[in-house]
Amino acid sequence: MADSNLTPDKLIDNIISYIRNERDLYGDFTMRQETAGQPDSRDKDLTQQDNEMAPESSSQPQKQPNAAGTGDDASQAPKQQPASGARDSASSDGDDNIYQHIEQCQTLEELEALCRKADMLRTDLNDTQLVFGVGNPHADLMIIGEAPGAEEDRQGEPFVGKAGQLLNKILHSINFTRDEVYIANILKHRPPNNRNPNAEERERSLPFLLRQIDLINPKLILSLGKVSSQTLLDKNVSLSRMRGKFHNFRGNYELLATYHPAALLRHPKWKRPTWEDVQLLRKRYDELGCEP
Repeated sequence: MADSNLTPDKLIDNIISYIRNERDLYGDFTMRQETAGQPDSRDKDLTQQDNEMAPESSSQPQKQPNAAGTGDDASQAPKQQPASGARDSASSDGDDNIYQHIEQCQTLEELEALCRKADMLRTDLNDTQLVFGVGNPHADLMIIGEAPGAEEDRQGEPFVGKAGQLLNKILHSINFTRDEVYIANILKHRPPNNRNPNAEERERSLPFLLRQIDLINPKLILSLGKVSSQTLLDKNVSLSRMRGKFHNFRGNYELLATYHPAALLRHPKWKRPTWEDVQLLRKRYDELGCEP
């Protein structure tokens, strides 16, 4: 059991020290392959861990937003259509053609300007600022979290709080810098009390994020946390069943899911599977001949 008296800074240092030691001792981990029809022995324990992180049942969507060809069989997915809830929100903004405007955006700057005017992206927390994204606009690796927190809202940049500090160190441990990747969130405004994004917020925000992904056009996507991974993959399953492998995302990208850095600060026991995931990410990045 982790020492409850540890400060967040000390906990970050402990996690990074562990990662470095594991890397020095073992190098790249060999990922275990599951036998068809037989669950990995990790799933029982990790599913229990997922349940500990699960939001209240009232915040779980009955049906995830369709991310247009997400999942393992993208070739069978229909062309993306805005969800009805998102269409209603667009009408309330006085712009029935919001999705046409999204598709007409040819640059990240145009999309960011549209996001600044889109009231449908706001949560029920007043006076928040847009947190659009940051990093290399031509990155081959895009990282997608869940929603901005208080510090992100203040600075207008994703992952700048304690979880962001840990993310930076994890990236450094696999030979990335923050400037070499692009970082964004499912939501572009902070929700109240740092709660998980609800289904309606995710529906409204997803079309903007999908356009952002297409404009960046990364080869690989790393989704951080259960909410982010479920939303992008349109899967209502535990994170333990999504992580550890690449998913075909919209027929154009490869997506890998792993634990959110904020979850590692609360549950250091998840640092080993996270380390395995990011090693797998780095290996695939090099195999594809990706460049910063």
